[in-house]
Amino acid sequence: MLLAAIDIGTNAVRLFFSNAFYRNGQVVIEKASLMRIPIRLGEDVFVNKNISEEKIVRLSKTMQAFKLLIDVNQPLAYKACATSAMREAGNREAVIERIRMESGIAIEIIDGIREATLVSAFSDLRLSLNYKYHMFIDVGGGSTEIALMKGQKVNASNSFKIGTVRLLNGKVKAKEWDAMKKWVRTLRDKWKETGLVGSGGNINKITKLYGKVSENSLSFGQLEHAISHLESFSMDERIHKMGLRPDRADVIVHAGKIFHFIMKQMKAPGIYVPKIGLSDGIVHALFLDLQDRNQ
Repeated sequence: MLLAAIDIGTNAVRLFFSNAFYRNGQVVIEKASLMRIPIRLGEDVFVNKNISEEKIVRLSKTMQAFKLLIDVNQPLAYKACATSAMREAGNREAVIERIRMESGIAIEIIDGIREATLVSAFSDLRLSLNYKYHMFIDVGGGSTEIALMKGQKVNASNSFKIGTVRLLNGKVKAKEWDAMKKWVRTLRDKWKETGLVGSGGNINKITKLYGKVSENSLSFGQLEHAISHLESFSMDERIHKMGLRPDRADVIVHAGKIFHFIMKQMKAPGIYVPKIGLSDGIVHALFLDLQDRNQ
């Protein structure tokens, strides 16, 4: 069945169409199309606490366009979720109501734990990992969500205000790094045999450029090399020589350093990067909900 998800993130807004179905008892999410608009709501929120009129207009026009695409593609169901930047915006309620009035799309603001659960609930690890537990790490523009799972059961989850856009604007407090370090080390000591799974556009790009693409894997050494190599280029060089989008070029090193920090605390030799994200998790949840309703 065709389903759609809208992910209103800190760095960009995405519309994801996918076909969802069962195969050998497992839920399969096959991407049909993806549209990404780099609005970067976090630039406003992390500095001025509110979303500016300029970005509200851009967001509204984007959502109106997305609604037209949803109407012509006719998915069986769709859902729009907003994450860190919208969670922290002082004018979030007014923005959400305006979007609803102008586009017809209702937005659900999800907290960090719900975000981590959605991302980690949809996964297909049969091809690469042989660990008893899996730590899912999703690095976004405003926050990092971590969930430790055994199979489909969430054993522990947390959300930290450490994200790429937040770092870019110098808005990450030292105590947040300390909290993440303490929590991650507690997981490392409590749950052995844990494999790391990374999600987010930046880690996907780093893996494509520096990792083992055939296995969707990135070793700790490869990540260290990636950070060093990317830092040796200017912003302009990352865009024109490496082909990175402008809104990726200025945050990709920050993303790499967040993953590096977590991997170091976990003493992990590498990380698996299966190209999953919040949009996949939203579609997965929609699919299961529809299945429950039809039973």
